[in-house]
Amino acid sequence: MSQNRGENDRYASALGRFILAVVCFFLIGIFLIWRIDSPRVERFRMEVLDRVVPSFEWASSPLTAASELIGSFQSYVKIYEQNQDLRRELLKMKIWEERARQYEQENARLLDLNRVRLDPQNTFVTGVVLADSGSPFRQSVLINVGKRDGIQDGWAVMDGLGLVGRISGVSERTSRVILLGDNASRIPVTIAPSGQKAMSIGDNTALPPIEFLENRDIVRAGDRVVTSGDGGVFPQGLLVGQVVESRTGRLRIHLAADIQRLEFLRVVRYIPKETVKSSGTVLGARPVARDDDDGS
Repeated sequence: MSQNRGENDRYASALGRFILAVVCFFLIGIFLIWRIDSPRVERFRMEVLDRVVPSFEWASSPLTAASELIGSFQSYVKIYEQNQDLRRELLKMKIWEERARQYEQENARLLDLNRVRLDPQNTFVTGVVLADSGSPFRQSVLINVGKRDGIQDGWAVMDGLGLVGRISGVSERTSRVILLGDNASRIPVTIAPSGQKAMSIGDNTALPPIEFLENRDIVRAGDRVVTSGDGGVFPQGLLVGQVVESRTGRLRIHLAADIQRLEFLRVVRYIPKETVKSSGTVLGARPVARDDDDGS
């Protein structure tokens, strides 16, 4: 019994060696055929590929389907994440919309209570920044609106957030804007909530200093700075920025406008109000006619 088992083992091992040798010879033959550079061998290789490759489509189709399924799942995950981000942004926008409506209603009530009469002449002319001065001693930009658009010298210029400067030089199609940081800039301002009047004077820096302040003790960092309207050049209430204190203790203005990235500017069309020059006639008591007792 043990002798038959030993013969079977030897037979199996011999058969395994034979199969291994055949496989090796087969692979070596394929390698040699693929390495031979001959037209006949090339045609033989093409015929083999044409016969063998189509028969392997059934094996590659599951892999193709699996890869497409994985790609679809990844796309679905990305779309889901984008959808969640959009939902969060939409929720934020709804909150801001509700706040804007509340502010609009509150503003309308306040205007109605105060009987505020808005000036329809204070409109805007929007222009595109063409170039800057390119000089360290002069801070100005050039915009593509001019006399043909009704621009006048001295009008205020804003970037949508805060005051940028004023018009200083107008041609037919372009205008020069002197920025708040320029040495030639002098803007009368009001500091809220204290109501202090002062001047914003440019010194070729990004933070114009505050000069001619009456009482510095009641001004704090973070106070709001707006135009005062003194002099009749700028309208009242245009946002300039916030008060900041330098290391030396000097009060300066952190501008609300982004001076470093100016693309679109709005020129405030401002027509100053007429001033009353005469004092008028003083009303007094009407003289009373008296009859003479003597008849004269």
